[in-house]
Amino acid sequence: MAITNVTDQNFKQETADGLVLADFWAPWCGPCKMIAPVLEELDAEMGDKVKIVKLDVDENQETAGNYGVMSIPTLIVFKDGEVVDKVIGFQPKEALQEVLQKHA
Repeated sequence: MAITNVTDQNFKQETADGLVLADFWAPWCGPCKMIAPVLEELDAEMGDKVKIVKLDVDENQETAGNYGVMSIPTLIVFKDGEVVDKVIGFQPKEALQEVLQKHA
């Protein structure tokens, strides 16, 4: 599966089914740029088990506010539309895999 860019308009729909990792980010954010290739690797390795979506917080402030995103990158794990985990800041791939496998 490919990583999907989402907006305020389609966020709930895109995170409603199965296991979803939502990356709250912004183009100017250094750690967000660092985590992008990690998410690409996760998508390549776990794409059949987890869907990855990205939400630009500058353009979609409503959704970021709804989930209390105060710093970026914030990664929120959803299972069938419910928040089950949250990670703030850059994380190595292994740490993110552990978080996702807890909920797979």
